[in-house]
Amino acid sequence: MNKILQLLLLATLCSSCIDEQAISSISPVNWETRKAGAVILDSLEHGMTYLSVYSQIYSQTEHTTHNLTATVSMRNTSLKDTVYLSQAAYYDTQGTFLRSYFDGTIFIAPMETVEIVIDEIDKDGGTGANFIFDWHIRYKAHEPIFEAVMISTSGQQGLSFSTQGKRVE
Repeated sequence: MNKILQLLLLATLCSSCIDEQAISSISPVNWETRKAGAVILDSLEHGMTYLSVYSQIYSQTEHTTHNLTATVSMRNTSLKDTVYLSQAAYYDTQGTFLRSYFDGTIFIAPMETVEIVIDEIDKDGGTGANFIFDWHIRYKAHEPIFEAVMISTSGQQGLSFSTQGKRVE
C-alpha cells in the first residue's frame, strides 16, 4: 500500500511540473509593454486591413489536412511616424471570432516589425482563418503592411507560402 501511495505522489508531482502549452508564442505580457498610453485616435487617419492566414491546408483530398505554423508580420514602413493598432482580431474559417491578441491600443515604432506566431499545433483557425487589423496613422503617413508566412516541414519535405493584407476600409 505504501508503494502505491509513493507512486501516486510521484505521478502528481511530475504532472504538476508540465507547463500548459500556449496557443501562440507571443505572451500577453509582451503586448503590455507595447501599450500606447494616452493617444488621441480621433486626430489620426483610421484604416482596416484584412489578412488571410492558413492554420491548415488540404492535402491529397478535402478530408486530409496539413497543419502549418503562421508568422503574422505587422510592419511600420515609415522612417519617422508611429503606427497605432487598436485591434488584431483572429477569426476561423466559418468567420467565428477566436481571439484578440491585445487589449487597448499598441504602437509600432518607425521601421519596426511586430509579429504574431500561430503555432503548428493551433488548428483553431482551420483552412480559411483570417485577421482584421484596425490601425491609426498620422494623416498622409505610410500605411502599415500586414503579411503572413505559413510554413511546415516533415522529413525532407518543406512547404511555405505567404499572403498580403488588403485594406478594406
